[in-house]
Amino acid sequence: MEIRVVSRPVLKSAREGLVVFHFEGSKKPEGEAVGMDKALGGTIAQMLKQGDLKGKLKEISLIYSMGKLAAPKVVVAGLGKKEELSPDKIRVIAAGLARFLRTNNIKSAVVAPFWQMVPGLKIADIGRALAEGALLGSYTFTSHKSKAPEEKPVRRLEIICEEKDSSELKSGVERGQILANSANLARDLVNEPSNVMTPTRLAQAALDVGQRRKLDVSVIEKSEMERLGMGGLLSVAQGSQQPPKFIVMKYKGRDSDKFELALVGKGITFDSGGISIKPSEGMGDMKGDMAGGASVIAVFDALSQLKPRTNVVGLIPATENLPSGTAYKPGDIIKIMNGKTVEIITTDAEGRLILADAISYGVKMGVKRIVDIATLTGACHIALGDVCTGVFGNNQEFTDRLVEAGKASGECMWPMPMNEEYREQNKSDIADIKNSGGRFGGASSAAWFLGEFVEKVPWIHLDIAGTSDISKERGYLVKGATGVPVRTLAMLATSLAEE
Repeated sequence: MEIRVVSRPVLKSAREGLVVFHFEGSKKPEGEAVGMDKALGGTIAQMLKQGDLKGKLKEISLIYSMGKLAAPKVVVAGLGKKEELSPDKIRVIAAGLARFLRTNNIKSAVVAPFWQMVPGLKIADIGRALAEGALLGSYTFTSHKSKAPEEKPVRRLEIICEEKDSSELKSGVERGQILANSANLARDLVNEPSNVMTPTRLAQAALDVGQRRKLDVSVIEKSEMERLGMGGLLSVAQGSQQPPKFIVMKYKGRDSDKFELALVGKGITFDSGGISIKPSEGMGDMKGDMAGGASVIAVFDALSQLKPRTNVVGLIPATENLPSGTAYKPGDIIKIMNGKTVEIITTDAEGRLILADAISYGVKMGVKRIVDIATLTGACHIALGDVCTGVFGNNQEFTDRLVEAGKASGECMWPMPMNEEYREQNKSDIADIKNSGGRFGGASSAAWFLGEFVEKVPWIHLDIAGTSDISKERGYLVKGATGVPVRTLAMLATSLAEE
C-alpha cells in the first residue's frame, strides 16, 4: 500500500473512495464532512438524525455518491469521543478503515483531515498512527495459498492536508510506514512454517536485510561456536540435523566502534521441548519460538531507514530444539560462553540457554546496554495474556525509557518483579545455576537466569510469549504473528541517539 500526503481540495479528488470522519456525540457533520454533506444533498446529516451514524470508535459506513462527487463512494468513519482520541485509537481506526476499503473493493481512497478538530494531538503523531494502523491492520500472510485471495489489496491512500501541515504530516507518515513495514517483515518471518524457516533460512533473512539496507551482517557457524565455547547454543542444537547459526547484525549511525545497544533475539525455529517433549496439542505453534530473533532482524530493517545517530548490534542464536539420540538431556551439565556451568532440569527451558551465550557475547563486545527479546515462558503468557509484554530489568531508568517507547508505539510493556527470592530458585547443588527455577514465579526466575550473564551492564528482558502471536483479530493486530515489539525497540534505539 502506498500512502501519500497531498494538499488539494477533498471534494475534487477523483479516487474510488473519499473518507471523512465523525465524532461520537456530534449532532451534525463537522470538518470536511460539512462540504461532503452539502454535495450529497444532506445525506450525512439525515443519517445522523436517524441514528444510522453515531460516530462510535470503529464504526464505518458506506454512502454511494450517485454522481454528485468525483469519487463514487464515500466512507464515514467514527472517531469515538473527541476527548478520548489518541494516537493508538487512530491506529485502530486506520486499521479498520483499511480492511473496510479492501472488503468494499475500494483500491484507492482519499482521507480527509480531522486533526483541526482535536488541537491537542501532534500532527506528526497522527500521521504516524494513520500509516501504522493502515499497514498493520491490512496485513495478510498468503505465501502458501495456491490461489490469490478474492479481496484485492488497497493500493493507495492519499491523506489530504493544508500546506502548512504538510511537512509535519509527511514526516509522521514516513516514520509510520517504515515502522509498520518492518513489523510486517517480522510477521512474515514468524508466520512461516518451520520446514521453511530453518536456522539457515533465518540467517539468510538477516543477510538479505543486510544486503538490501547496506548493513554489516555475518553468520557464525558451528565450528566457530565451538571455539568460542557457546555450550548453551551447541547443546540445544545437538538433537537437530539442522546446523545452528549465530547471527550478528550491526547498524552504525555514528563513527565509533562502540555500541550503545545490543538487541538479543531468541531464534528457536521450532521447539518440540526436546527430550522433555511438549504435549502434541498446540505444538505446531512452536514454529513461532523464533519471534524474538525475527523482531531483531526487523528492527535493523527499520533503523537502516530511520538512521538514528547511534550504534546498535543484533545477536540472534538460532537452532531447533528436537529430541533424538544425540539430544541433550535432563541432568546434563553444560558450560556457557562466559564459563558458568548450568544443570539441565528440563530441555524445554532451552531458550534461556542460547540467550545466555548471546548475552555473554554482547558483554564481551563491551556493549553499553542490552535488551533480550524472547518467547520465553508460559508463566508470563498466563500472567499477562496476549495484551502486555513482560518487562524485567536491572536498571530503572533504562526500563522506564523502554516502557515510554512502548506507550508511544501502542505496545503495552508491563514491568514485572525481579525480587532476589526469584534468583534463589535457580540455585543448583552441582553446578553454578540450574536452567529452571520451577513452575511458580517462572517468568521472574527465568529472567533472573538471564540476569546471571549480563554482569553490570544495564539490561532488560522482554518476555513476548503472549504478545508475539494472537488467536483472533484485535484492532490493528490481525490473527497470527503480531510483530511486537519491533516498533518499540526501534523507538528505544532512536531515543538513545538523542542523549
